Amino acid sequence: MEVLVPVHVPMVGDERHKNWAKIIHSVDTSKDSGWAFEGDFIAVGGIQDVPAGSVMIVYGEKGSRTNPQIAAQLFVVNADATLTPQAAAKGRAWARTLRDRVIELLAKGSDEPPGQQDWGPELGLFNDLALLQELRRRGHNVELG
Repeated sequence: MEVLVPVHVPMVGDERHKNWAKIIHSVDTSKDSGWAFEGDFIAVGGIQDVPAGSVMIVYGEKGSRTNPQIAAQLFVVNADATLTPQAAAKGRAWARTLRDRVIELLAKGSDEPPGQQDWGPELGLFNDLALLQELRRRGHNVELG
């Protein structure tokens, strides 16, 4: 069960410019921009209920409209409703700068090796024999019953 905690999501930029935060679920490594981070947007500058243990990026811009200065911070949300800073980046390469660290944190927070997931409804498409063979291939000693 997912435990939500109320955390204060900081604003790292000027409120006249772009500011956003996102709870990251996965990373598309084929992209090196902010679009690489897949997840749910949340509001900045106030209290939000977010899952404990989640990875959060906060993005903001400061300066003039014609020449904004980009800043981004990476946090892990703790069960006690605090944030632990993990990394920060500035400039146009902010997303690529943070990408590898985000991947590490997501892998660390998962009990499964990267790339694996729990079963889904698509397993119903396979017959019992195919499932049995796959379990045996993975080293499990099971019999059809």
